Amino acid sequence: MAHEAQIETAKTHFGKILEEQLARVERLKQQPDWLDFSQIKPIKIGMIGGDGIGPTIAIESQRVLEYLLRDQVQSGKVEFRTIEGLTIENRAAHLKSIPDDVLDQIKECHVTLKGPTHTPEKGDGWPNLESANVGMRKELDLFANVRPVRIPAQGIDWTFFRENTEDMYAVGSQGLNVTDDLAMDFRVITTQGSERIIDAAFAHAKRTGKDSVTIVTKANIVKTTDGKFLDIARRVSERYPGIKWEGWYIDIMTAALINPQRQKQFQVLALPNLYGDILTDEAAQIQGGVGTAGSANIGKRFSMFEAIHGSAPRMVTEGRAQYADPSSMIRAGAMLLEHIGFPELGAKLHKALDVCGQYEKNIVMTGRSNGATSSQFGDYLMQTVEDRGLEAKWEGYVKAG
Repeated sequence: MAHEAQIETAKTHFGKILEEQLARVERLKQQPDWLDFSQIKPIKIGMIGGDGIGPTIAIESQRVLEYLLRDQVQSGKVEFRTIEGLTIENRAAHLKSIPDDVLDQIKECHVTLKGPTHTPEKGDGWPNLESANVGMRKELDLFANVRPVRIPAQGIDWTFFRENTEDMYAVGSQGLNVTDDLAMDFRVITTQGSERIIDAAFAHAKRTGKDSVTIVTKANIVKTTDGKFLDIARRVSERYPGIKWEGWYIDIMTAALINPQRQKQFQVLALPNLYGDILTDEAAQIQGGVGTAGSANIGKRFSMFEAIHGSAPRMVTEGRAQYADPSSMIRAGAMLLEHIGFPELGAKLHKALDVCGQYEKNIVMTGRSNGATSSQFGDYLMQTVEDRGLEAKWEGYVKAG
């Protein structure tokens, strides 16, 4: 038989992946309860700088959060910790996406707020390490990537629930060159993984007064894995009779998000990992760019909040790091506040970011010396948060468009 040796090698390789994933399914069946932050003192917030401009925007994000949480820090309800070592240099030295001592520090915290980290790519001189983000999602079981996109003046208020631990990303580094001519990667969708992300989306819709959930797949073509995701959505929807749902295909959804006639109809969206990665970047660009959007990676025991853009190493080499826009990481910080039990502070910070970044723009971030520094933007933001007229100002801008 032609290629008999290669086929046997591929069978062995695929068999190991199946064993690992079936073992993972068994672990998924034993889910812990959600943390109750009202019962935790202190809530430990880990700050991770990361690579490139990460440390610059992390410092500014921490300054803003410490300002908002000053009473809670003073009372001992909240504690900030700085976690060093999640840099590409340290990861390369240990040949691990997350060095063991860094992971131990992360696990000592209830939530983390993280700057961007560099993911090696072929030819860039770094070892072929797995993404630090993917590593954290696996190690901490951060199954829900939650990304809000808000443009109040256009009636856009989307929240994306992107599955975080499965799909192409679960075994994306375990593909196989069967022969010189045939390369194969693998895709993983489980009942348990699909159910918990879709249920989280429906629960969010119910909790926030939304009445619609959109499930995004390509189930007409990718019938087995996407078909399972869609089938699970039908099952989960039965638990939420007051919320309607519909399925959309990923290709037409990318068009619908930029269609002014369609944009307002979407509220909460749930989708597998790869589609979610693509669609949320498109949505962030509609809002004003990936630098304006924050992201949450939620698990039942741990959660990590992060900027969704890259580490921008060129800004560092060109001496422009101090001009990096911290909005995305601070937006993630607002989501962190909501998650740990301070929704009023989170909402206030979201509105201040809207006013500063979308409406007033009294200072402008350009990434260069003709714009504001990260620190200047932080000062502007904190002044806006303290403005007694913030709520009225925000509502006025929204109505005016």
